[in-house]
Amino acid sequence: MARLDGQVAIVTGGGSGIGRETARLLAAEGAHVVVAGRRKPPLDDVVGELHKAGGKATARQADVSRHGAAAALAHWTLATLGRVDVLVNNAGHSSKTRSIRWVSKDEWDSVLDVNLNGVYALTQAVLPSMLERGGGTIVTVSSVAALRPGLIGGAPYGAAKAAVRNLMSHIHTELRDKGIRATTIMPAEVDTPILENRPLPPDAKARATMMQAEDVARAILLCVTLPARTVIEEIVMSPTIPRDMSADIAAASRAGAPPGGP
Repeated sequence: MARLDGQVAIVTGGGSGIGRETARLLAAEGAHVVVAGRRKPPLDDVVGELHKAGGKATARQADVSRHGAAAALAHWTLATLGRVDVLVNNAGHSSKTRSIRWVSKDEWDSVLDVNLNGVYALTQAVLPSMLERGGGTIVTVSSVAALRPGLIGGAPYGAAKAAVRNLMSHIHTELRDKGIRATTIMPAEVDTPILENRPLPPDAKARATMMQAEDVARAILLCVTLPARTVIEEIVMSPTIPRDMSADIAAASRAGAPPGGP
């Protein structure tokens, strides 16, 4: 018997990267995975792969940066599949402009809407059913930028990831005695599509030093398959061998600067 037989999991940002690998591992353990994201074709591709492997999965298009869409994703899952046992808040977005000196309000808001406000809306929507059943696991993919802010992640991204870490800690403190497990995972560099939004997208040599999406997905799987008596509060992950980021930092410091600026 697989460890997640009979359970339902929602994975946001499920069309690529960490979300895709997480959906694959959860489905292999017997969960029915709702693979959610903004673009339908990648979601359908992932669900097709899971079905081919014998797993249970459903694609659901949802832009979690919109409060109503995030809540609707939870309500649809509950109405269609009857429960949500596992929520993986993985959808992520970063700004092209990284410096607090130059980042616009629109960029700031877009990053917080995905990385913080979407997590709030979706988590709040699944909690009543989890509390009614007396248990549930919420895993949120934050970032090492929550602990070590700087130009690599950028001002809005670091702020959002620190805030969502605090939110998960709040849920842990408030609801652990009601069976709710809340975990924050904080990876450093992972070779995923979000890197393409950096001012200096990493080349193949740089990506070769990074963690892979599967590495983070395996950590998520550990958190959701431990016995209900045990919760992992936080995991910090980083590549074993660090790389020289001086060129990345220099590019990030200039991105978005006005003409003639430093």
